[in-house]
Amino acid sequence: MNESRLLEHIASRSADLHGHGPVIVGPGDDCAVLRGSSGSMLITVDHLVEGRHYEPGTDIDLIARKAVARSVSDIAAMAGTPTWALATGALSDDMTQQQADELFERMSHWARHWGCPLVGGDIALMPRVGGAPGPTVLTVTVAGQTHPTRGPVLRSAARIGDDVYITGSVGASFSGGHHLRFEPRIAQAGWLADRLGDALGAMIDLSDGLGRDAGRVARASGVRIELDAARFPLRDPSHSPIAAAGDGEDYELLVTVHPGADLPDSIALGGDAPVPLTRIGRVCAGQGCVILTPGGDTIDATGLGWDHASNG
Repeated sequence: MNESRLLEHIASRSADLHGHGPVIVGPGDDCAVLRGSSGSMLITVDHLVEGRHYEPGTDIDLIARKAVARSVSDIAAMAGTPTWALATGALSDDMTQQQADELFERMSHWARHWGCPLVGGDIALMPRVGGAPGPTVLTVTVAGQTHPTRGPVLRSAARIGDDVYITGSVGASFSGGHHLRFEPRIAQAGWLADRLGDALGAMIDLSDGLGRDAGRVARASGVRIELDAARFPLRDPSHSPIAAAGDGEDYELLVTVHPGADLPDSIALGGDAPVPLTRIGRVCAGQGCVILTPGGDTIDATGLGWDHASNG
């Protein structure tokens, strides 16, 4: 099974949901956008599977943190502000009562930390498979408010001539532990929406890899994105830029910006360490997403990334 193909099928099947009741944006973006009595609302859901998104034996606090952070990152990708969350857990039956208590205490802590307290959920035990305990699976739904002036930032808003930027760095997320400790870019996304307004084009969080996710922006916007490998900000300098584009689990923001915008090379907010902001490409006429190498080669980037249905 190919995850990207399945997601495309779901988005295509759901295209007629636009305008259905409160639905403004349905499947196919980082969040759904729903119309409410006091404006539009963002809502997203993600899950965390033991053995796929984290290794057995990982510290419980880090498991809880990532379970919440993945969905919060989706809210950031639309320049929203998290407001509340729901969580479900299908727990491995070899988990002790103490571990289960700690897990949900820490999930509550991290949800409050990012401004979206847990307001409900459900718990079940995962059945054994062949006598072995099944994996723990955690699912977190997060709702948020759209940006008060820019509104929701969609994947479909890239325009020909836009510059392409990325926050932070990419690559080696699993090997270096970044995938467990990343900080969702809520504040940076809000800063970009405040500063740029309508000059902020499309945005996506890099959960599945720079190549694959940039390809999703290109497809949604009906454009071609060209990325310059020599400009990639690498988390591990010894890493190949092409490999880094396919590693996934970076949770940085990929942003397209209309030409002429004045942007610094980092976003410094409050007392936090500045987050680098690097121009890595451009939006052109055409289709797909490619990486231009220093040697002059052109590599199709759309297949470079993490596939939750096949990656180990």
